[in-house]
Amino acid sequence: MSKNVKILLNPKCTKCRLTMDILNEEGIDTTVVEYLNTPPNSAELNEILDLLGLEPRDLMRKHEAPYKDNDLDNPELSRDQLIQAMIDNPILIERPIVINGNKATIGRPPEKVLDIL
Repeated sequence: MSKNVKILLNPKCTKCRLTMDILNEEGIDTTVVEYLNTPPNSAELNEILDLLGLEPRDLMRKHEAPYKDNDLDNPELSRDQLIQAMIDNPILIERPIVINGNKATIGRPPEKVLDIL
């Protein structure tokens, strides 16, 4: 079993808690990052996006107020600007994100985490 699993979560989020339950049931030692308190930096977000094979907007919660308030659907915004928006407003980051070495997934549904263990 891998011991290098990290989860970015919001403890108030049901999907995050269910994903964490799966990791615990599988006996996985997990580093928990409450990303609203400790948001990833630019390098970490770039790495997460690369592991997920996503662009920044694909990792954003588009229904959150900061998305609309900051006009983040503007196609003129660069990758770096979108990443900075997620750092400044971590509520925008889709959750939970589970990273296992060079693999990552978003736990929606929570069972998707099993694909990278």
